[in-house]
Amino acid sequence: MKLTLIISLVSIALSMFFGTILAVLRNFSNGILGKMATIYIEIFRNTPLLLWILSIRFLVPIPPMYSGILSFTLFTSAIMAEILRGGMNSVSKGQYEAAYSQGFSKFQTLKYIILPQSFRSCIPTFLSQGVTVIKDTSFLWAVGIEEFTGKGMILMGSFASSYQVFLLFGTIAATYFVINFAISCSVRTIKTAY
Repeated sequence: MKLTLIISLVSIALSMFFGTILAVLRNFSNGILGKMATIYIEIFRNTPLLLWILSIRFLVPIPPMYSGILSFTLFTSAIMAEILRGGMNSVSKGQYEAAYSQGFSKFQTLKYIILPQSFRSCIPTFLSQGVTVIKDTSFLWAVGIEEFTGKGMILMGSFASSYQVFLLFGTIAATYFVINFAISCSVRTIKTAY
């Protein structure tokens, strides 16, 4: 479980960072950078995560844990970018106009006015995506990364009866449920607060 949580948390943190850059470029750059951000987002949003896990694990010569982090970061950054872009688009145009009338530059407007409001409105959706990332780390066992589900698959080989296998998978499912249900309850609490 420790490896699962490390991969999930590092991937989510990196995805938030890169997703913010992608969202800003897609929303506010009309040049080549904006087009590149759009292409990146569309490619990763419209292809399966498992494809990227397999590609990076077998084509990029890095240790298994890092390939898991990289594949999740590349994929989830596109999702986070679209979540944040929706948040930025929900901020009224009057906020931009008010900032510009006070002498704020585009960068200052984003940093001090638009992004803080956008992040606040997107917190529940970001947390929901975090739950998805934690669940999806179970795909990593398919490429030999011994995260929580992968360890369960290894243990399954030493069990003889279907009862033991059922108990093992029940334990894995219950553990994922407890962690993700706790996060989901937090999401509902935050949604109520906002």
